[in-house]
Amino acid sequence: MLVMHMKGLILCVCQGTCPSFQKMNVFEILNHFRREKKVDFVALHPQLCATDGDNFWRALLKNGEDIEKLFVAGCDPVMQKKMFGWTFKELGFDDHKFIGIEIRNMTTEEAIRAINEAMSVDTQEG
Repeated sequence: MLVMHMKGLILCVCQGTCPSFQKMNVFEILNHFRREKKVDFVALHPQLCATDGDNFWRALLKNGEDIEKLFVAGCDPVMQKKMFGWTFKELGFDDHKFIGIEIRNMTTEEAIRAINEAMSVDTQEG
């Protein structure tokens, strides 16, 4: 069986109502990375730290071996790792494949720049 190693970008926007995400166009951010082909898939989730977020991770990471890197742009990366870590562990997903990116209180352009920066650092290291 051929195993595809994909990179994904997920935006988590605190229900979409948090003032921290009001200066950005989340769809323009996702489309930027799709058009540039920097990732193999993109997704938008309103609250990955909620119960349905756990369900999202379970569905997405059912076969976590297919995921080479998973970039999650949203709140504080340390907080993200704490909130998602137990689900990653439950699913056997290697949390070294996870890259959290802080984009709160940024404009569309600033968020794109922050995500690009995280991706380029990952490319240099990996």
